Amino acid sequence: MEGKGSFARRTLLLAVTGMVCAGCSSRVEEALRRVPGVEEAAVNLATARARVTYDPSRAGPGDLVRAVERAGYGAEPLDGEEGPGAGPRPPGSPGPGRPRLEAGRAEAARDREERARAAEQAGLRRRLLLSAPLTALILLGSFPRLAQALPAWMGDPLWLLALATPVQFAAGGGFYRAAFAALLHGGADMNLLVVAGTTAAYGYSAAQALAPHFFAARGVPLAGYFDTSAVIITLILLGRLLEARARGRASGAIRRLMELSPPTARLLIDGGEREVELGEVRVGDRLLVRPGERVPVDGVILEGASSLDESMVSGESLPVDRGPGEPVVGATLNLTGAFVMRAERVGGETFLARVVRLVEEAQASKAPVQRLADRVAGRFVPVVLAVSAITFAAWLALGPPPRLVPALVSSVAVLVVACPCALGLATPAAVAVGTGRGAELGILIRSGESLEAAGRVRAVVFDKTGTLTWGRPVVTVVEPAPGWEGPPGPPAEPVQRLLYLAASAELPSEHPLGRAVVEAARGRGLSPRRPEEFRALPGLGVEARVGEAWVLAGSARLMESRGVELGPLLERSRALVGQGRTATFVAVGRPGGEGFCVAGLLAVEDEVKPGSRAAVAELRDLGLEAVMITGDSREAARAVGERVGISKVIAEVLPHQKAEAVRALRREHRAVAMVGDGINDAPALAEADVGIALGTGTDVAMEAAGITLASGDPRGAAAAVALSRRTLQVVRQNLFWAFFYNILAIPVAAGALVPVWGIRLDPMFAAAAMSLSSLSVVLNSLRLRGFAPRRSPTGGRP
Repeated sequence: MEGKGSFARRTLLLAVTGMVCAGCSSRVEEALRRVPGVEEAAVNLATARARVTYDPSRAGPGDLVRAVERAGYGAEPLDGEEGPGAGPRPPGSPGPGRPRLEAGRAEAARDREERARAAEQAGLRRRLLLSAPLTALILLGSFPRLAQALPAWMGDPLWLLALATPVQFAAGGGFYRAAFAALLHGGADMNLLVVAGTTAAYGYSAAQALAPHFFAARGVPLAGYFDTSAVIITLILLGRLLEARARGRASGAIRRLMELSPPTARLLIDGGEREVELGEVRVGDRLLVRPGERVPVDGVILEGASSLDESMVSGESLPVDRGPGEPVVGATLNLTGAFVMRAERVGGETFLARVVRLVEEAQASKAPVQRLADRVAGRFVPVVLAVSAITFAAWLALGPPPRLVPALVSSVAVLVVACPCALGLATPAAVAVGTGRGAELGILIRSGESLEAAGRVRAVVFDKTGTLTWGRPVVTVVEPAPGWEGPPGPPAEPVQRLLYLAASAELPSEHPLGRAVVEAARGRGLSPRRPEEFRALPGLGVEARVGEAWVLAGSARLMESRGVELGPLLERSRALVGQGRTATFVAVGRPGGEGFCVAGLLAVEDEVKPGSRAAVAELRDLGLEAVMITGDSREAARAVGERVGISKVIAEVLPHQKAEAVRALRREHRAVAMVGDGINDAPALAEADVGIALGTGTDVAMEAAGITLASGDPRGAAAAVALSRRTLQVVRQNLFWAFFYNILAIPVAAGALVPVWGIRLDPMFAAAAMSLSSLSVVLNSLRLRGFAPRRSPTGGRP
């Protein structure tokens, strides 16, 4: 996948295994950045993804994978490239045995990632099933009141040692392996804190169990902490299992999107129908889609018609009618009729594949708000180890006798209660869920930076043509001249007759206004007649003979040049122009092209999209100012602005001046979003704090934008801002909780409350608090899955 703006850069997604805390993700980032040719690397702990931008002439995917492995973790590329299956099928090519798309390798990598995630959860479950019952027995034997009702041997220190050893080294063996691997690669992570804390508690208890007389002779009371080490390991295993399941749900949007794609397609070849795997479909293939089936790939309908559920594209549940010549999107649901389609985009080029790729990139990116948390988390573990050592030394030197026990308990509590996981997950978990929810709503957010920028905007600038309007002329007024009835012949009704004559005269024309008149006639059930004679008059209009009548269709200047009196229609045309419409006069003459008299006028305009007014109202509800920018005349721009509810209109702006206008608005509002769809909008989209492109627009616009609205509905701009604000709110909540928890919990664990209130944090409760801390951050982020954009009652559905 090419990096934006340069053919020399590429972006690769890696699935990374073995990360458990922010320290891990920081080390993976550092390892990737040290690879020659790597320009940028961002690792998302919540989704276990790395997004790397690199120079392919200096580095390759293999170099990146090896760098991650040298840091002590596993990695696998998720991106695939198009292979021979992407091209057209050679004539007579058989069905089975054809080359598959290389993009299938990306799906296989994702499948392996899913299996690795499932294996991780299964391993945690097995270790928890080992430790939980043994820990329960240790607890029964560790409390004297409970032990009185049990056999005496259940409280024997050697029996407790026998129970605690498999918990420590079998169930907790993963912590030791991960901690040693991190140390071998010059790092320290959450596993080291767990190992140091539990080993201290277990080792002290084991020494007392094996040599009780040694401690008794030195006046050290016998106080075993097997229950502490066992409960810590069990609770952390439980917390990691719950966290792994929650993190799987956080990145579940990609999985749900991919599940929409059907596994097979019905290929029409050699006069028959053959069911083939989706990866075998090629551009140009003719495919049959039956009712109730999902469209296999992007393409165009050749035969038949149907209603389709395109909610995955637009976010709207209303079905859309499609017929011959109209496009269909892969993975949308065919509801009613069967149709034959031609495959246009397959494999990694389909709409669904591009959506998945965008969501994966966004979830692997890093929002700027995360930088502070990363800086803190990167130094967290060494600081906690130092605090634990200082706590032990302080209690040993200054604490009341017996000093060793409170020193040990407090230092272990410090190691266990500290939670860099919560800091590391605070932002990426929210970004992963937020971007995934956005994809389900048709809001494709490219990166965490785009999401954060959208959450800060104070004004939204709309391009007019193609964004607020459909970008194509539509006849909205057909008005016969007073008293005009027209030449004899059907249709008899004057309005229909006027439209029929104008459309017949314009039928050979290639001008957009002429095409709009023809489409309007056909839309009213008329069949325009091809004129016997036709002449285009550049800059003025057309002249044609339709049957026995001569017809002029064009501007007021054309009518004046032929001596046609326009009468009251001239004033009427000026009023229509003031409303942003274009007036076309129609005159009819006698055989020979003489004696023209005005027959009426038509008004053509770029029709406003049904959701445009609602989009502006929803932005106003969010406290944002809406601005419209266009190259059209002031009158046309002002008229459209009034219809959609925008008062601030910047008109008659050339494409290169749009970026300058956006720059000026940024100085006024500080943060500005630009919504556009065309190539001429690309500079302005890039200039804005965040560009929002319509999915119905050009690829250039979408490349320049940070957010794409798949449906082309401008109301998506308000939804994108609202989703970004909500996501940032959750990020701030997560960060506050993570910082507040660690700032409060570490001093309490060190024994800061003992001199005042006599409160000491037991390491077992510290382990429970640590597990709940990281879990709460993920669960809080999962609330974003319920986000639904607020819809203004103003305006219709798209």
